[in-house]
Amino acid sequence: MAFAVFNSVEEWTSHFGDEKRTAVSVGTFDGLHVGHQKILQSVRERARASGYRASAITFDPHPMRVLRPDRAPLMIQTLAQRLSGFAQMGLDAALVLRFDRALSLVSPEEFIERILVGGLRAGAILVGDNFRFGHRGAGDVRLLEDFGRRDGFDVEIVPPVEVGGQIVSSTAIRGAVASGNVAGAVPMLGRAFSLTGEIRAGAGRGRTILFPTLNLAPDQELLPRLGVYATESAVGGKLYMSVTNVGTRPTFNGSGVTVESHLFGFSENLTGGPMEVRFHKRIRDERKFSGADELRAQIALDIEAARKYFSDQALAGHSPRD
Repeated sequence: MAFAVFNSVEEWTSHFGDEKRTAVSVGTFDGLHVGHQKILQSVRERARASGYRASAITFDPHPMRVLRPDRAPLMIQTLAQRLSGFAQMGLDAALVLRFDRALSLVSPEEFIERILVGGLRAGAILVGDNFRFGHRGAGDVRLLEDFGRRDGFDVEIVPPVEVGGQIVSSTAIRGAVASGNVAGAVPMLGRAFSLTGEIRAGAGRGRTILFPTLNLAPDQELLPRLGVYATESAVGGKLYMSVTNVGTRPTFNGSGVTVESHLFGFSENLTGGPMEVRFHKRIRDERKFSGADELRAQIALDIEAARKYFSDQALAGHSPRD
């Protein structure tokens, strides 16, 4: 069965219209990190063992964007990336609930009865031990278990995942990426942090006086700290080693943050189309140079540093995608 996405309980029930039950988890799942992956893997395994539909309920926008917009986090992934991750993990379906004031006022009891039981016919609900839901976060695992005994669904608590003695969380990943520690984010995400978006035409300096680059207009809110990184860039169905600058181009008195990547072995002059940049290692801070010659010399060193990183990874038997 192909992965299906629904935007309301009514869409879900109208589409499926059967008595099949679901194994489901509920959350924002921003970043779809290794902790989320453990929960969703458990959902999939429980569904296959019980003949249930493997499902996830997620929210868009992030609840804090509505409840406390001044404290809303920068999102690690777009909704499209999150849903693609669900599909890759082998889920059957996802319900995307628009988080607005009306949904924020739904009581935990109503959420269980109307959405989990009445809509998705939950047979098993799998969540972390700190799971909270409903108006003012009043619902917790104990409430789920009480309703489970009444309505005939199981509640399974999935333990958190630790990396380096730290519990993996979206907050920890945001902190690592924002500080430039993209290498530290890799074991928490289970992959490299990536930016996706469209290629945009730049000023043309790279091709004429420096090194040719592709400029990405990222879809994501969260960007790595300004600086230069060893990256991989996916363009036209191919993956290239690359070096990427996230910055303001101070040498040329630039304004606004740009994401510019020089792809090794790539010579096409693209001014549009989709692109993904995966961040593996920070090379240096961005700084202002005396002019194009000094900047060109530094970029050559950056390229050498990135090539050495990928070469060292290969010699150690590690793919940068690990």
